[in-house]
Amino acid sequence: MIGADAIIKCLEAEGVTTVFGYPGVAICPFYNSILESDIRTILIRTEQNAAHAASGVSRLTGRPGVCAVTSGPGATNVITGIATAFADSIPLVCITGQVNSELLGSDVFQEADITGAVESFVKYSYLVKNADDIPRVFKEAFHIANTGRKGPVLIDVPIDIQNAPVSRFKYPEEVHLRTYKPTVKGNAVQIRKVIKELEKAKRPLICAGGGVLLSEAEANLQSFAENHGIPVVTTMMGKGVMPTEHPLHFGMVGNNGQPHANLAMNESDLLIMVGARVADRAVNQPELITKNKVLVHMDVDPAEIGKNAGPTIPLVGDARHIFEDIAKEAFTCDFHEWVDTLRENRVRMAKKRTPDPGYVDPAAFIARLTEKMEDTAVYVADVGQNQIWSCGYAKVKKGKFLTTGGMGTMGYSIPAAMGAKVAAPDRQVVAVCGDGSFQMSMMELATMRQHNIPVKIVVLKNNYLGMVRQFQHFTYKDNYSVVDLSGSPDLEKLSAAYDLPFLRLENMEKCDEVIEAFLKEDSSMLLECIIDPMDLV
Repeated sequence: MIGADAIIKCLEAEGVTTVFGYPGVAICPFYNSILESDIRTILIRTEQNAAHAASGVSRLTGRPGVCAVTSGPGATNVITGIATAFADSIPLVCITGQVNSELLGSDVFQEADITGAVESFVKYSYLVKNADDIPRVFKEAFHIANTGRKGPVLIDVPIDIQNAPVSRFKYPEEVHLRTYKPTVKGNAVQIRKVIKELEKAKRPLICAGGGVLLSEAEANLQSFAENHGIPVVTTMMGKGVMPTEHPLHFGMVGNNGQPHANLAMNESDLLIMVGARVADRAVNQPELITKNKVLVHMDVDPAEIGKNAGPTIPLVGDARHIFEDIAKEAFTCDFHEWVDTLRENRVRMAKKRTPDPGYVDPAAFIARLTEKMEDTAVYVADVGQNQIWSCGYAKVKKGKFLTTGGMGTMGYSIPAAMGAKVAAPDRQVVAVCGDGSFQMSMMELATMRQHNIPVKIVVLKNNYLGMVRQFQHFTYKDNYSVVDLSGSPDLEKLSAAYDLPFLRLENMEKCDEVIEAFLKEDSSMLLECIIDPMDLV
């Protein structure tokens, strides 16, 4: 057995079924050894998307997705995908090939100090120096990636280590890391303090972030809210924690959230932040969530608690464990008047849109699309205006809503949707992007075709980088700079080139008919929606 064989055995021991990547000489021993395995390899068309696709796998399975790329530009290209996962706390294991150990530091062909380059964007990184260390390194990497505050781990393996003999292979059963002991169970004293505050509160509110989804605590949070009648809002990354139409769900907060949801957060007297970082996109004025209210901040990462807003009650731990412990406590409360007020606010403050009937209204289109999608469907939103319309109008039932909120990486939706479809082949998966973000990932249509990954793609086409154009509209009084997408491809011809079925929707007259045809198709399909270039979110 050589080091490359050992890596494959480690992946098999972790239950890995798919690796996304792009080969090169420095990672060739790995890709040669994987031929003897049942692990599926998917050739991505650019390395950044290997990490995005692995992210899609991770978010559907709850286990680290895996990607493997070569040294030098292969490794540096994957950094943006790693940074995206880090910002959203998505567990990944990223394997990079490296030049011969004896040549490190010599600036030889395709050498890059990738462990140094990704230091800001990983939970941990390894440079493997001995083939016998491979089992321990991989066991630790998967453990670190998927515990505590989850995130990416990078393993850099020089080609000579991949080819070196392994004297004895034994995959560890346990991990022993003296300096890494994440807190999972919440402090019982702090939990009782939360309950006491709930018993005194008149206007409590739960604000759920992506950490609830990462800890697979959706059902626990929903039961807690239902049992005690507590309303729930979410951050962008928390969308999908509760069904959109749930009577206790009151939308998304933040700069691009619903006004009634932001008002609810401001007027609450007890705010329970769960698995949310209190970052600027969700809370751009942290002083408002501490003024005249009790702030409870639950998070598995103690570094996030108090970083942007000082909580009254800090509570470190995994959301699922904390809600399981709270469920054991008996207490009563009644918040019917508060919930009724929030319902009235939602109706009173509903956004009024006046779309141009000559175009597709993206808000109405997304609402109708998600109404017709299967209950367990996966909706993947890209970045830009399409993301904000998706967050505001997509209806999540029992499925998943995926996007990138922390880094806001354009081009995320198509590769992430591919990963989601590979992880859950029986679920309907739809990627929604703008014509700008589509062109950052359109090369992956070849990957979908080659590997038979039937993802459906919606392109909201306005011939602009819409979100930046909107910012320039308000900030620079329509003085537009570098946002015109003239020269974009004819999507019908592009679809034909990739042998994909194609539909175009130019206004709302045949919206339902086109959506039904789009969703009925078993294979991949591209739907182009022509939207008003001047429309605003």
